[in-house]
Amino acid sequence: MITPTPTVYSVNELNTYVKQILDNDDNLKYIFVTGEISNYKAHYSGHLYMTLKDEKATVKAVMFAGNASKLRFRPENGMKVLAFGTVSLFPRDGSYQLYISDMQPDGIGALNIAYEQLKKKLEAEGLFSPRYKKPIPEFPERVGVITSATGAAVQDIFNVLSRRYPLAEVVLRPAKVQGDGAAEDIAQAIKTFNELNAADVLIVGRGGGSIEDLWAFNEEVVARAVFESHIPVISAVGHETDYTICDFVADLRAPTPSAAAEIAVPDKLELKSELISYKQHLLTIVKTRITNERTKIKGIEQKDVMCNPLAKITENRRELVYMSERLGNLTAGVLDENKRKFAALAGKLDALSPVGVISRGYALVESDGRIVTSKDDVSTGDSISLKVSDGVINAEVLNVNEG
Repeated sequence: MITPTPTVYSVNELNTYVKQILDNDDNLKYIFVTGEISNYKAHYSGHLYMTLKDEKATVKAVMFAGNASKLRFRPENGMKVLAFGTVSLFPRDGSYQLYISDMQPDGIGALNIAYEQLKKKLEAEGLFSPRYKKPIPEFPERVGVITSATGAAVQDIFNVLSRRYPLAEVVLRPAKVQGDGAAEDIAQAIKTFNELNAADVLIVGRGGGSIEDLWAFNEEVVARAVFESHIPVISAVGHETDYTICDFVADLRAPTPSAAAEIAVPDKLELKSELISYKQHLLTIVKTRITNERTKIKGIEQKDVMCNPLAKITENRRELVYMSERLGNLTAGVLDENKRKFAALAGKLDALSPVGVISRGYALVESDGRIVTSKDDVSTGDSISLKVSDGVINAEVLNVNEG
């Protein structure tokens, strides 16, 4: 019996052979695998690497950037998913793995998860905070509208605006509101209005639909464009029960496009009613003021001075004469009293004056220009002068004696 010679493979040949077996197995070409994500890593290239596991086993998996960019949610460790792809082997490592083409959260929709993830992220950044909300202008001159040019929403908005406040100019910027590129188009429309300062308030929205239909208004690019707008934004997406990320970021949320138009402008009928009310109130104030002033005038007319002005002038003349006489008497009395006081003070001053003292027989003694008040101020032989009432006497000190 001849024993066959065994085939010897290199490691690469073995791995390549196994890869061919896996690649040619139709059961492994298009396969769904459910499991929990672990060891998740988002590579800078855009590729996603992870391990899918259940209670008994694990399998490595990769999702390349082209497919990963289409995901509507962000994978996370611990998230249970349903992955669709192909099983193959990477010869270099010798381990098989799942090459994921598409992936959905298992048990809850991808859009719902993406919505909650973005909502949580933007709320943490403060984009929903009331302190950033801008007031809606009371009387806008231009209303910007960003929506589909062919939908029912734009007709509803135009009808309400023209009915309520025809003074406002309506500027429509048609935009895609559904499908690929819709979010970018909406965001660009908001930026264009701001760059051109083309409106006082913006209405951004569309009619109702499924979460997929409204998804453009849940994109981050739209949320950030709304937040960065210096023009106040009213979000009007879907029906009253529909809430989008755009609603939370906008300065004001309207339940429907028609309601947004009602919020954006005042009602001309209400304004007319207010003006009539103000007019009536103003007329009442004016009439009351006129009545009060007439009453005052009548009171003045009935006073004596108005009935007989000459009598009042005569009375005032008598009063003036009386006051003049009284003032003259008071002035004369004051002058006499002041003269007496002045004479008395002058007498006292004269009595204290050195000249007065000298005139009574006294003399003022000076030595070298200084007044002598003591014997110690002079010495024997000093020249002195004596001022008397009618001249000066020069003398010499012969001796100085004790008093």
